[in-house]
Amino acid sequence: MKKIAFSVLLACSALLSTSPVMADDADTVTLRVSWWGANSRHQNTLKTLRAFEQAHPNIKIKAEYTGWDGFVSRLSTQIAGKNEPDVMQLDWSWIQVFSRSGDGFYDLNQLRQEVGLDNYTGKLGTVTVNGKVQGLPVSLVAPIMYYNTETWKKAGIAYPKTWDELYAAGRVFKEKLGDNYYPAIVTTSMELINSWMVQKYNQPMLDEKGAFTYSEAQWLEFVQVYQKLVAEHVLPSQKYIQSFGKAQPFEMKPWIKGEFGGSNLMSSAVAKYEDTLTPPAKLEVGPYPLLPGAKDAGLFIKPSMIFAISRNTKHPKEAAMLLDFMVNQPEGVQLMGLERGFPVSKAAADYVIKNNLAQPDDPVVTGLKLVESMPSDHVYISPYFKNPEIEQYWLDLTQRIDYGKISAEDAAKEFERTAKRALRKHAPMK
Repeated sequence: MKKIAFSVLLACSALLSTSPVMADDADTVTLRVSWWGANSRHQNTLKTLRAFEQAHPNIKIKAEYTGWDGFVSRLSTQIAGKNEPDVMQLDWSWIQVFSRSGDGFYDLNQLRQEVGLDNYTGKLGTVTVNGKVQGLPVSLVAPIMYYNTETWKKAGIAYPKTWDELYAAGRVFKEKLGDNYYPAIVTTSMELINSWMVQKYNQPMLDEKGAFTYSEAQWLEFVQVYQKLVAEHVLPSQKYIQSFGKAQPFEMKPWIKGEFGGSNLMSSAVAKYEDTLTPPAKLEVGPYPLLPGAKDAGLFIKPSMIFAISRNTKHPKEAAMLLDFMVNQPEGVQLMGLERGFPVSKAAADYVIKNNLAQPDDPVVTGLKLVESMPSDHVYISPYFKNPEIEQYWLDLTQRIDYGKISAEDAAKEFERTAKRALRKHAPMK
């Protein structure tokens, strides 16, 4: 019954327009726009679309919006039937599903001026396939180190700038504050360890075809870095974390009390982690640990989401004008707000700061500035790195390592074998 009701809701939303229903004349262009989100995002986006219509009376917008549930399955059906909306909000990882060769969406290189592509110089690598720009990144997220100000004051040491300093901090926390205090906690240590590997070898874990690049020795080192982070008291073991049940790290008492001194967080998650801290503690961006001579920090930088234009649109120029208004132009940026994060677009970012929509010392803003300052050799970032099956298997495996049920050598071999099997379900067509 719920599925039927939801299907009806979707069908109805597809018929909704941001303007009164009227017969289109020969000069009227109608564009469909789809997105997911909560009500606040819906309202901001609808206001933006109405403003665009007022500025362009010959263009009418049909809005198709829902919550997250069911959005991707509906979009998949539309794309298969070549009936997708003209402008679509997408999760970044869907590019690998819908556009493996770069032909799934309209190449925005062909609409450079209309869509304001120059606002994204140097930030289109993650949305480009075979030289074709598949969409505009709305905002960027990357896991960086955010620290509890009060806990680190108690420890009496500076935030670590190198891996050696990070390991040293673990020892200080244990000796000075006690066994239950750690410099950081992470949801999954994969991202942090991946940084170490990229910094050391300047190569990605996965190539553009979704294949692993590590040697047997490198897989072993990947496991051993985890063991060292736990042994040096930098991170609590998965054995210890699991003792708190299925709670998220920011819900755990050690986080709330400040025993976990920070976390390797996506900038988009800062608010919910900071909200549960015991006052006067707050989160502050710290340096990201680097190995000497690292050419790339190994940060998993990705768009939080993207906007793409349908390859089947009959009105590419008008669709690009709309997208430019939403993400680059002052009026659109003001109306859209920050419901989708701090903007990637240079024009939008400048407008947000100049007009105090976000403060320069906001931890999200300072985090993104840190990301931009980190060394980058443009080592490839694969969306398959965030495959949920692989992440879950890594968590299960680290628990077994912590309980002494598997050796590092066997864990490395088992993880490689199991991760490859998971990727075969989703890897691009060769």
